[in-house]
Amino acid sequence: MPLPLLNDLLDLVLPAGCAGCGSDGGQWCAACARSIGPPRAVAALPGVPPTVAVGLYQGPLRTALLAYKERGRRGLVDPFAEMLVRAARTRAPARCWLVPAPSRPAAVRARGGDHVRALADLTAERLTSGRLTPAGTGVGVSRAVRMRSGVRDSVGLDPAARAANLQGRVQARIEALPPPGAGVLLIDDVITSGSTLRACAAALAAVGVSVDAAVVLCDATGRVSRSRRSEHR
Repeated sequence: MPLPLLNDLLDLVLPAGCAGCGSDGGQWCAACARSIGPPRAVAALPGVPPTVAVGLYQGPLRTALLAYKERGRRGLVDPFAEMLVRAARTRAPARCWLVPAPSRPAAVRARGGDHVRALADLTAERLTSGRLTPAGTGVGVSRAVRMRSGVRDSVGLDPAARAANLQGRVQARIEALPPPGAGVLLIDDVITSGSTLRACAAALAAVGVSVDAAVVLCDATGRVSRSRRSEHR
C-alpha cells in the first residue's frame, strides 16, 4: 500500500496531532500558525525571480513540511495552501498561472505523488474561490517545467553542486506553457540556494515565458549563508 494512503488510514483510526508541535490541535494548530508571522521577501539571489516565503525553514513550519513531504501527512496540503494563498496575493496579478517546481521522478514515485503539484493545485483553487473572475482574469496551474531523470538528491550539496546537479535537466514543456500574457508564479516548498527556481526560470525564458515571481513555503537561504561563513573561518 502506498505510504500516503497508509498514513491517511492511520489518521482515521489513530488521529495524529499537530504536525508542527504534536499537540491535539488538528493537522496544524493555531499556536503553530501564529508562530510564523506574515509572508516575507527572500533576499535577492542572482537569476532567481523575486521570491516570497511563508516563513523561515525552522521550528514548527520546518517540522510540518518534512511531515508533509517525507512522511505522508498529506492532510497538511490544506493549511499549507492557505499559507501560500496569503503569500501569493502579495505578488499575483489578476490573470495568473502557477507553475509548480518539478521534483525528481524517483522522489515523486517514492512519495506516492507530486507534493508541490498538489500545493499548486489547491492554492490556485483557493485564490479563485469566492471571486468574480471576468473574462481575461483568473488563476490556473501549468506543469510547464519538468525534471529529467539523473538528478541527484540535493541534500548535503553546496550551491555550486546544486546548480551543476540541475544543469540541462530542467526543461520547459512546450505543450503545457501558460497562455500568452498571463502572469507566471513559480511555486515550491523550500528555497535553499535558489538553484531549482533559477533553473525553472531559465528553462521558461528559453521558450519566451517570463516569470514574474516565486512563492515558497520555507526560506532556507540563511542556512546556505551560515555554511558559507563557516567555510571561511
